[in-house]
Parts: sequence; structure tokens; C-alpha cells
Amino acid sequence: MKLYIKYMVSLRCKMVVKEELKKLGLDHFEIDLGVVNIHQEISDEQRLQLAKNLRKSGLELLENKKSILIEKIKNLIIEMVHYEEDIPNMNNSDYISKKLGYDYTYLANIFSEVKGMTIQQFIIRHKIERVKELLLYDELSLSEISYKLHYSSAAHLSNQFKKVTGLTPSFYKKMKKKRDQNLENL
Repeated sequence: MKLYIKYMVSLRCKMVVKEELKKLGLDHFEIDLGVVNIHQEISDEQRLQLAKNLRKSGLELLENKKSILIEKIKNLIIEMVHYEEDIPNMNNSDYISKKLGYDYTYLANIFSEVKGMTIQQFIIRHKIERVKELLLYDELSLSEISYKLHYSSAAHLSNQFKKVTGLTPSFYKKMKKKRDQNLENL
């Protein structure tokens, strides 16, 4: 049986879910971002208790099919942008459609209706967050980051970064270094 959990986006979240399942005596065989496979059926009482316990940790057990589909889309994008070593080099719409087994137009319409933004806007936000991380690690040049995240050029990445954050990547990086220096001087 599969359970779908909203806001489950990190290893810490996985550990929280694992602990809550253990407390309820539920054996799981797989915990992934946003989804848990358990061995047995879950009673209504266990479902209510799990939902209550997860809410205390900022997580939410999903029941609605639309909500479950939205979480699948979000988790797929988060996984793709933040956790995969190489982002698939194919059209995002084809990738999402193929992975989830739904027509992309259907997915895009539901996502926009529920989230108030397009899937592409969601992807861009996460890609920019990933760029911020990579800039702060200071291991890759902007050109290498743009290549890694499949931007057409460093200039395109820079323009999108500025549009989303209001800052250029180089200014963002300088701000971080200055903040670190100020913290060292305290």
C-alpha cells in the first residue's frame, strides 16, 4: 500500500516518517520523497494517528488524488534538480510526462490550477536555488553551472538568476563572502 506525504523533501523528513511508522507498528519497505510503501493495509485509526503525528513535524498525509499528483510532480522536480548528479538532458515536459505516465498538458493544467504557477516556473525557482547552492560551494564556474543545469549559456543563466533574485550571480557570491567575513570578525 502506498501513502503520499506532502512537504516530504529531505532526508530528515524521511527519518521523521520512518519513526512515526515505527511508533504505529507499520512495516515499510520503501520510503522515498513524498511516498511510502508499507507492507500491510492501514486502519482508519492508524491513518488518523499518522496524519496527526506527521502534522506536528510539518508534514501532511495526502488523501486527495489531485494533491497526490501535485506532490508527485513537485517531488520529481526537486529530485531532478537538487539530488540527481546529472539533470536529464531532455525536454522537461517529456521527462515529467514519461516519469509520471500522464499527458503533460493534463499535469500542467492541474499544477497551475492548484499551485497558481506553471510547472516551468516551479522548475526555474528550484534551478535558481540549486545555482545559489553551487555558487556558494565555489567549486564550479558559472559556465560549468550553466552546463550542469542545461542552460543554453552562462548569460542565459545570469539573466534568469537576476530576474528571479534581483541580483547577478557574481553580486550574490560577493554578498555571501562579505557576510562570512563579517561573521568571522564578530
